[in-house]
Amino acid sequence: MAVATTVEDVDRGPLIKPEPPPQNRRNLWVTLVRYRWLFLLLAPGVVYFALFRFWPMYGAQIAFRNYIPFLGIEGSDWVGWDHFENFFTNPDFPRLLGNTLILAALSLFIAFPITIVLALLLNEVRQQVFKRTVQTLVYIPHFLSWTVVVSLTGLLFAVGNGPLWTLLNDVFGSDTNYLANPDWFRPLILLQWVWKNTGWGTIIFLAALAGVDQEQYEAAIIDGAGRWQRVWHITLPSIRSVVVVLLILQTGNILDTGFEQIYLMSNALNRSVADVFDTYVYFTGIQQGAYSYATAVGLAKAIVGLVLIFGTNWLAKRLKQPGIF
Repeated sequence: MAVATTVEDVDRGPLIKPEPPPQNRRNLWVTLVRYRWLFLLLAPGVVYFALFRFWPMYGAQIAFRNYIPFLGIEGSDWVGWDHFENFFTNPDFPRLLGNTLILAALSLFIAFPITIVLALLLNEVRQQVFKRTVQTLVYIPHFLSWTVVVSLTGLLFAVGNGPLWTLLNDVFGSDTNYLANPDWFRPLILLQWVWKNTGWGTIIFLAALAGVDQEQYEAAIIDGAGRWQRVWHITLPSIRSVVVVLLILQTGNILDTGFEQIYLMSNALNRSVADVFDTYVYFTGIQQGAYSYATAVGLAKAIVGLVLIFGTNWLAKRLKQPGIF
């Protein structure tokens, strides 16, 4: 044990050997070499988001400019918040907002729960052959484009010879053109959503249900719990975290009703209920050439979605539920 022999040694205390500076650059190369295959698999995703997600954000500044293609982005005049003010004071804004929120509510409160219900029903099936057959049948519509789905809808509800048109008119005793009737636009959109996306959405829930401890069900059966009680007290709590995460993501896309489906289903007779933010951006930006105004509308919608994601994630945390970050 070393003993201080001078006053200076006592004042300075024991000498501590400084640690060598960390070799950050060397550690970085070691990590890259060690996990080179994982980084190689990650590269396509990084390139995709860099080119198609982050780089286009440079052009979002035209929302604050009076963009003229011949002058370019930098040469166009800066107008600040003028396009946003014009959008929020536009007489069409309340109608667009109402139509978008109604379709978003139908997707959030009807289509989303139906996916959970279908997953629970499939999870209760014990005949594996029947279960796999049903899963295959409900997955297939997801791989059809919206053009095909809308075309099938047109054939089924065609005036005069459509099978569903004939059936509904016989039941209600009317002669309604369901494809052009504004009252039937939203129910048809909802039916298309459910038919196309419900089966595919069950994949995540079925994967979560596969991880539930089967001993809990066995213990519940011994205690005399029925099938519904097992679903309510074991199955649903087991997938609660998955439901919350997907609900947060769904809330962030609440204003994103989908352009292709709405555009193909809309016509001159149902335009009053079919116009949403996505189609409005297309009509004003592409057809009318108001690029800056349409960009401002799309940017405002994206900001609202971002705020909703953070808000619902914060609310989930306050309710003691797992969030996405």
